[in-house]
Amino acid sequence: MSSQLFDLSDQVAMVSGSAQGMGKHMLLALAQQGANAVVVDLNIEAAQNTAAEIEALGRQALAVQCDVSDVDQIRDLYRQIDDKFGRIDFVGNVAGHSIRQKPEDIPLEEVEAAWRSLVYGRFCSCQEAGRRMIQQGKGSIVNIGSLASVTALGRGHIAYSMAMGAVVAMTRELSTEWSGRGVRVNCILPAQTLNPNLKSRMASDPRLKDRYLSGLPVGRFGDPTDIQGLSVFLASDAASFITGALIPMDGGNLAMNAGGSVGSEVFNE
Repeated sequence: MSSQLFDLSDQVAMVSGSAQGMGKHMLLALAQQGANAVVVDLNIEAAQNTAAEIEALGRQALAVQCDVSDVDQIRDLYRQIDDKFGRIDFVGNVAGHSIRQKPEDIPLEEVEAAWRSLVYGRFCSCQEAGRRMIQQGKGSIVNIGSLASVTALGRGHIAYSMAMGAVVAMTRELSTEWSGRGVRVNCILPAQTLNPNLKSRMASDPRLKDRYLSGLPVGRFGDPTDIQGLSVFLASDAASFITGALIPMDGGNLAMNAGGSVGSEVFNE
C-alpha cells in the first residue's frame, strides 16, 4: 500500500478546539502528513502556540479565536480561511461544551446553550465548509460525537446526550446530501479520553476512575493522541468510499454488553 494514500500535501485543514487535547493532536497529525492548518480556539494564545508548532513542521498556519456557538464568528472564520488559503479540504468540528445536571433540574437556558455550542454552531461550520467543498468537488468533514450520541450515559448528561444525538443525525443527513458531490462527512465517537476536565472530575471523586475503566475492555482511558491515525485516514484518499460512518474510538465500550465485566476469571462451562 502506497504512503501516497495518506499524503495531504498542499491541503488546508481546520480544526476547532485545536489549542489542546484531541483537537490539537488531530491537527498536528494532519500537518505531519503535509496539510496547512487553521488553528481555532477560544484561547488565542494557546492557539498561536499550536500554530507555531505546525509552522516548525514547515507548514503554513493561521490561528483564529472563535466561539463555536456564535455563527457570526464562524462565518468570519471561513472568510479568514478564504483570504489566507483560498480553499478548505478538511474540517474537524471538535470544540463544544455542555453542563451536567439532572433532567428535572437543568434550566432550559443551559439546554439551549449546549445546543448552540454542539449543534447549531457545528451545523454552521459544516454548511460553510460544505459550500466551499462542493465548489471544489472534494472535501472531508469530521464531527466529534460521543458514545452519548447512540447510548444513554445517565449521570446528568441529558443536554449533552440530546445534542450529540443531533450531531449523529446531522452527520448522516449531510453525508447523504453531499457524498455524490465529493464531500464526505463522518463522525468519531470517543469514550472517556484524558483531558483536564476528566482528570478534575476523577480527582474530586476517586470512585469514578474504576467505574469508567470497568466499561473500557482495553483496560485504559483514551489518550488525545489516539485520534491521530483515524483523523489522517478520514482526511485522506484512503477513506474515499467512507462517508456517513459513526466510528467508535472507545476501547471496546460499545461492543461490550451492558452487563459485561472486564477481566473476569469466572466462567460457566
